[in-house]
Amino acid sequence: MIGDMIAKVRKEKGMSTTELARLTDINIGHLTHIEKGERNPSHKALKNICKALDVPYQQLMYTYDKTINEEQESYNVIDHISYNKVLAVDSISGFIDCPSSIPSSAIAIKLQDNSMEPSFAKGAYVFVEFNSPLENKNIGIFSFNNQVLVRRFITKKGNIVLRADNKEYEDILINENDTFFIIGKICV
Repeated sequence: MIGDMIAKVRKEKGMSTTELARLTDINIGHLTHIEKGERNPSHKALKNICKALDVPYQQLMYTYDKTINEEQESYNVIDHISYNKVLAVDSISGFIDCPSSIPSSAIAIKLQDNSMEPSFAKGAYVFVEFNSPLENKNIGIFSFNNQVLVRRFITKKGNIVLRADNKEYEDILINENDTFFIIGKICV
């Protein structure tokens, strides 16, 4: 997935593989293997790539050991992973223990509504693994039209639906006019 993200960013920045190779002092053949997912960049190489592409290192680093399956390819997961945005946190209430069963979690978020009841109560903490590609029915945290939502991720024939577990909330069908990013996967 890291190679797909590098290729996506490079293309969106209008940069050729040759130019990126020159700016990073990485052999073009090696860079091509990285973008095709045949090799992973070293951390030093990834830092150089991010500097050349003018994007934050950590956001791409979260995708380092992730892979994409056919279902995730069908909904173009790469188009929904943010590489230049970070989650803004308005308040910090301190630290909480991270269960050893979810070592990939990066942050705990306190739920502000009851949309995910009965799975998670309002006020419960959920643990987030950033920039993780989701599979059908996973629970994730999303940026949808400048709102941050925790919902169940549903794929139907290549379409994406965000569904609350609480039946009082309506499904959200994602369309091409929406601003939509997967922030991460809720670890359970």
